[in-house]
Amino acid sequence: MDGSTADAGTAGSPGGADLIDALEQGRRRFLALVADVRPELLRYCARMTGSIADGEDVVQETLARGYYELSQLETLPALRPWLFRIAHHRAIDHWRHEARRRSEPLEAADEVASDAALEPEHALARRQAVQAAIAGFLALAPAQRGCVILKDVLDHSLEDIAAELDLSVPAVKAALHRGRAALARASTAVAAAPARASVSAELRRYAQLFGAHDWDGVRALLADDVRLDLVSRRKSAGRREVASYFGNYARTPGWRVAPGWFDGREVLAVHAEAPSGPARYFVELAWRDGRVAAIRDFRYVPYIAQEGAFTFEEETLP
Repeated sequence: MDGSTADAGTAGSPGGADLIDALEQGRRRFLALVADVRPELLRYCARMTGSIADGEDVVQETLARGYYELSQLETLPALRPWLFRIAHHRAIDHWRHEARRRSEPLEAADEVASDAALEPEHALARRQAVQAAIAGFLALAPAQRGCVILKDVLDHSLEDIAAELDLSVPAVKAALHRGRAALARASTAVAAAPARASVSAELRRYAQLFGAHDWDGVRALLADDVRLDLVSRRKSAGRREVASYFGNYARTPGWRVAPGWFDGREVLAVHAEAPSGPARYFVELAWRDGRVAAIRDFRYVPYIAQEGAFTFEEETLP
């Protein structure tokens, strides 16, 4: 960057502090603007990526990209289709990167004749899509996957789907027809889930210390370069910076934790205090040499827990 930006100030100067404050206020206003669509975006992105947690990553990327692009626009776009369009391409990029597999191009949606009969109001297809395992959608090519999720899971109109995916309505009908057939085949081939092993000794120990409010003991488990992602709020790194995160839990009453699984991942579920209270959200930990290398806390995006089910060992059931 050249010297023309020098007058903007730095974070340590009054002008820099004002700029950071203005940016944060703008971010919060944007998040309030998109709050209603976020759970829908997660339902879409989770099925596009085959994972609820990965889907939330894509939602965060989508909102970050949307916030940036919005500042470049002269007029506010139609928010829902605009965000879904960003999310669709972000989800495909994420899936391709993670899966490292060859995918069908979007243009392949035009390969089937686009007769109106390809879009019946098919109750069975809808039911199969809603009940299908999230990972099952990966059996569909990207265009088919997007059309089936938007139509049969989220109940968007054909015209809205066309706008959201940059496709023609006939192409949407074709992709929907093929995608429904592929999902039906995939659903019949899903094997029973394997039995769960015990949760790791590391997570069990962390849960015991965390639940006992033994914050010194929890901090002792942190790696020196530990990273924290308080999803949708802030990120920090380093034992000293991350240590302050536990103070929020120390000051907040009415919670308890239990180790378990969510969407195939080992997590620390956070429950309401009531004996039968459900898990409201979860914390995911990454370990390295017996130390906590990363913490992802989904406290501020509780809608993520609505997309899947928690499972627990019998002895740790809440």
